[in-house]
Amino acid sequence: MMHTTVGWHVELEFQEDDQHTRAVALVRLPDGTEVRAHGHASRHRVDANQPRVGEEIAGARALNELAMQLLTKAHVEIDAESGRTSHPINV
Repeated sequence: MMHTTVGWHVELEFQEDDQHTRAVALVRLPDGTEVRAHGHASRHRVDANQPRVGEEIAGARALNELAMQLLTKAHVEIDAESGRTSHPINV
């Protein structure tokens, strides 16, 4: 039995002000492809200023979008290889 170890490193970067947090998630795949996604969070004016919470929400939204893009990419590659339309890939 052969085992192959592959590692992906996901980068998250944040831009913040008092009301908004924006996140960008980036993964570089072994074939050189880069997939990038964005997430956003807004603080309600009555909520305490907790930058960490904004980062968690915006980061989670960016990672969720990244996951959906990777699923779509895999679906397209399956169809291209098989020459047919495959079943949707669910999370």
